[in-house]
Amino acid sequence: MPLIDLHSKNPLEDGRQSARAMRIRRGVQLLLAEMGAAHLPELTLASGRRADIIALFRDGSIWIVEIKSSIEDMKADSKWPDYRDYCDRLFFATLEDVPEAIFPPDCGFIRADTHGAALLRDAPEHRLAAARRKAVTLRIAQAASQRLYAAELAGIDLPE
Repeated sequence: MPLIDLHSKNPLEDGRQSARAMRIRRGVQLLLAEMGAAHLPELTLASGRRADIIALFRDGSIWIVEIKSSIEDMKADSKWPDYRDYCDRLFFATLEDVPEAIFPPDCGFIRADTHGAALLRDAPEHRLAAARRKAVTLRIAQAASQRLYAAELAGIDLPE
């Protein structure tokens, strides 16, 4: 299923995420907006993996936030280390009822809900090479532009 479906009511939603994951996503997006980051959910990377949320900060740094809605969700995921190759910092985000202890200590940790999020543990920085940074930044820009165009075609009211 493509990320953007021009035939759905809202082409900015793809329907693959659970209600719990969407609550986390909303809270993390509010936090990132407060931090001044441009961010995009569900970005397919050059590897074919899909980052839950990718954020681009004014200084050019790139974060990936991996959403985990349950203990089982975290236990079933063996692909998360692959995201390190596409960001300067890697974070996990979850709800209050998922224990922090199950998440790797060498990643950042965010506690979120529908109303916001708190960055409880910063992620260590591992700077991207210039060529990879440029490629990821271009992928973010292209995906954001395509989604905006799809929303305009669908008549979705966007915030000013």
